[in-house]
Amino acid sequence: MTKTAQSVWENCLSFIKDNIQDQAYKTWFEPIKSVELTDNALYIQVPSKFFYEWLEEHYVKLLKVALTKELGKNAKLLYKIKMENTYGNKQPFTEQLPSANRVPMKPQEVDAPFKNLNPELKNPFVIPGIRNLKIESQLNANYSFDNFLEGDSNRLARSAGMAVANKPGGTSFNPLLIFGGVGLGKTHLAHAIGVEVKDKYPEKTVLYISAEIFTQQYIDSVKKNNRNDFIHFYQLIDVLIIDDVQFLSGKSGTQDVFFHIFNYLHQNGKQVILTSDKAPVDMQDIEQRLLSRFKWGLSAELHQPDYETRISILKNILYRDGVDMPEDILEYVARNIKTNVRELEGAIISLIAQSSFNKKEVTIELAKSVVEKFVKNVKREISIDYIQKIVSDYFQLDIETLQSKTRKRHVVQARQLAMFFAKKFTKASLANIGSQIGDRDHATVLHACKTVDNLVSTDKQFKKFVEDINKKLTL
Repeated sequence: MTKTAQSVWENCLSFIKDNIQDQAYKTWFEPIKSVELTDNALYIQVPSKFFYEWLEEHYVKLLKVALTKELGKNAKLLYKIKMENTYGNKQPFTEQLPSANRVPMKPQEVDAPFKNLNPELKNPFVIPGIRNLKIESQLNANYSFDNFLEGDSNRLARSAGMAVANKPGGTSFNPLLIFGGVGLGKTHLAHAIGVEVKDKYPEKTVLYISAEIFTQQYIDSVKKNNRNDFIHFYQLIDVLIIDDVQFLSGKSGTQDVFFHIFNYLHQNGKQVILTSDKAPVDMQDIEQRLLSRFKWGLSAELHQPDYETRISILKNILYRDGVDMPEDILEYVARNIKTNVRELEGAIISLIAQSSFNKKEVTIELAKSVVEKFVKNVKREISIDYIQKIVSDYFQLDIETLQSKTRKRHVVQARQLAMFFAKKFTKASLANIGSQIGDRDHATVLHACKTVDNLVSTDKQFKKFVEDINKKLTL
């Protein structure tokens, strides 16, 4: 007997009815209509967006089990939401959305050891005095492997991430360091590993945290004189994910405490995952003992996505948002936005918004307009190395001369300008800026910034230098 949308849905309803209360069934399942069955995908129609969100939050696992019984493990569920048209058109329209089959991360309970009886702060994320710790994983459940599309640019990192998620702490990829430029998916992949671990090993404690917040927590623990409690808390974690580890640069105290935490976790078979915008060999002001540990496992680089991967990413976004778009539009966007995934997503979302809010048909002209404006508004990630190159080129120097000890006036001014713009355009500390621009200390950088400020107000030629270089850095 050939399966139809109606027969499949009726069988699903029979299973669902046996597993929930009658009132819930009548409220949330009787109003649903089956619409279409294609291959292994069932389309169902629900009366509102709220209805769809409620089903996804409360019944998505039950729906998945019921559908898998009928259509196999590759079964897909898609919603058609009947929307009332508020633009004067009498006919209602439908919005199509796929099921995410994803629920928010639940708090993780951990019993803290009683060897330290001091009732001070055990968990940097909560108020003092709590012994049975409820640790929020800080994971974003929407960042999964399902929507991290594989391509030549990320295959090594994605495959290593999957291996770690299947056996955390049990592979040679410990630590796993994922590095690459801005917007290539480092944070997404780190979250995806954590989400997958929680799916496969619910009993494991997973924690995602940025290096900046980790640093702030450490500073707070020192102020409150409970540094040991801070260390003990992090030693409870089974899978520790530190994002943007390059921000530990120049912070010797934080590096020291992370060194002890890292050693404990590694020696006890716990998994450490790190992300960075640069490879270990290019990290500045990170202690050698830490850098050597970063190299113990695997360092996997994310590259800019190739054309085929960019097309796949765009199609995935459209599928996720229930939008159809002509192939030539996708090809145009993919050809013209090559730098990173974040810009690609931003451009296609802007195009969808322009089309839906302004009721415009999606044409190549509209795509050109949106992409052009979007790309112009994307800020370049400015590094200290890039600033030194721009300043050196402007003054017709090589970078070695800029960083040298010479006291020639034009070189000193160029060096001071490089320090000034590094402070203005990067998040690096004064010590980090100084060490990268000729191995100077933070006091030299501070003096350089004050000198530039003074000269701008008193020297017209110098003010022009500043304005010219600023334009080059912000083009």
